Amino acid sequence: MLSVQNLTVSYGMIRAVKDISFEVQEGEIVALIGANGAGKSSTINAISGILPYGGNIIYRGHDLHRMSPDKIVELGIVQVPEGRGIFGNLTVLENLRLATWQRKNKAEVAKDLERVFGIFPRLRERVKQLGGTLSGGEQQMLAVGRAIMTHGQLMLLDEPSMGLAPVLVQEIFDVLKEINQAGMTILLVEQNANMALHVAQHGFVLETGKIVITGTGPELIENTHVRDTYLGG
Repeated sequence: MLSVQNLTVSYGMIRAVKDISFEVQEGEIVALIGANGAGKSSTINAISGILPYGGNIIYRGHDLHRMSPDKIVELGIVQVPEGRGIFGNLTVLENLRLATWQRKNKAEVAKDLERVFGIFPRLRERVKQLGGTLSGGEQQMLAVGRAIMTHGQLMLLDEPSMGLAPVLVQEIFDVLKEINQAGMTILLVEQNANMALHVAQHGFVLETGKIVITGTGPELIENTHVRDTYLGG
């Protein structure tokens, strides 16, 4: 579904991502784990067209190089950014409908809206509430719901557990598994390696801009370096 080949991302003279390659198969949850500054967010920001990059990114046969972010969304890639990025001065419903700007089939939009409210009942309860007044967990639900409303096939998730209480983290990850089982492919960037690897079919460990370990989720959980460095031993 997605092939990243020899990807490099630089900020001036600083190279944040150093010639990495990996693939995401349709129907998978794939995790990118690593410490702050490892290059995880830079990688998905390159995929979504936010950052310039070297190398090649191919999505379902489409070369994404020099493609604008809105065109990448139209192809079926949608990003849930770090920090959620919702519009605080718009209502829950307005945030969700804003994600449907490129969609023409109103019946399908209405169907997806009901799907989002089925997954996140709290959003239905707060449909007229301003996004900025929601709790952190509710804002994360809204950000994921907004991504679903694009009707994309590949979701790029950047640190969905950041700033959330453990019970909400579990809830969000349960929802990610549900969304994945319903057909959404997910590329997950997450510092909470334990949660990420327990839901991922495959994972890649980034350290200082390079992929240093790859494997299935269970393999990485059992890897000595991963356990000592990211899972607390």
